Amino acid sequence: MAVVSAPSPSLSAPGAPSPSVPVGRRGLTLRQVGPNWYATVMGTAIVGNAGVALPGSPPWLRDACSVVWVLSVVLLAGVLGARALRWIRHPAAARGDLLDPAVAPFFGCLPMALLAVGAGALSCGRTVIGEPAATGLDAVLWGAGSVLALLVAAGVPYLMVTRHRIGADDASPVWLLPIVAPMVAAALGPALVAHLPAGDVQGREALLLGCLAMFGMSLLATLTLLPLVWGRLLRTGPLPVALTPALFLVLGPLGQSTTAAGNVADAAPGSVPGPYAAALRGFAVLYGVPVMGFALLWLAIALALVVRAARNGMGFSMTWWAFTFPVGTCVTGAAGLARHTGLHALTWLAVALYAALAAAWLAAAAGTVRASVARPA
Repeated sequence: MAVVSAPSPSLSAPGAPSPSVPVGRRGLTLRQVGPNWYATVMGTAIVGNAGVALPGSPPWLRDACSVVWVLSVVLLAGVLGARALRWIRHPAAARGDLLDPAVAPFFGCLPMALLAVGAGALSCGRTVIGEPAATGLDAVLWGAGSVLALLVAAGVPYLMVTRHRIGADDASPVWLLPIVAPMVAAALGPALVAHLPAGDVQGREALLLGCLAMFGMSLLATLTLLPLVWGRLLRTGPLPVALTPALFLVLGPLGQSTTAAGNVADAAPGSVPGPYAAALRGFAVLYGVPVMGFALLWLAIALALVVRAARNGMGFSMTWWAFTFPVGTCVTGAAGLARHTGLHALTWLAVALYAALAAAWLAAAAGTVRASVARPA
């Protein structure tokens, strides 16, 4: 029998009991579809969104990204349906997810999946469903995703404080998932500003400043957690082998905040007074370049630890999806910096990261399919 920790309800956080469930004779079961499965939607959607964000992306790549977006829509519908059935058929287990410190952080994946697919509707899906439908779909998914992002950003930390039992050295990159969700909303909301009526100055400014507020809440929360993750690594050593890919989750708030700063700056002219628009454009570069530098440093460290884990027998697990969305946010961040600075070096950085993203998605997708349909030998 193939035993796969990936399609279990969650990925274990360090120090928490593993909820890994073996995949039996019928392959993946409904009980195993936990909130971590939304990572498959996020990781797929970002391949399309990042592809069209590349400076000078060729037409064939844009067409391929449209196909990837359609796949992300299908995945979102499938995971939403499976999760709804799990709540109906296994309500006790579904409620228990919120009380499990190894599972609860993955509820942050739901709003990010909605937001990523919604953004793809505007960037990739217009050629498939038309611009009016794409705009409407993005508005609905961004609104729902933003509300859920705020709920999980406050709710999961509340549960961690009041209900979860967490050890002194249990800090995990997985803890970033709920608090980075508002940053995703902040990065993707500015695209809707241009679709508000030109005379609706109040609406445009409110939307843009609301995105900036979500940028701030997520950034400051991230700055409180990152030292805990780094301190845990220094005190206790590398993460367990199977969980090592989760180190890539740290790239999420770094790349996404760089993307958000650039997108807010792009939408600022005509939405906020002139001096603020100019300041936001300067901030996009002055903030984004140092943060992208730190992201590359963390990428090097995380990659070295993944290579070490691979030498120690790391096999496929759902943690491999951590190689996708966080790297994709660095692609969009680097592409935004290239757009604002005109530096070819940043364009090539975005292209190199996108090539890594595509390879990571192929590996994670292939592994997930194999694990989900596994049969006994």
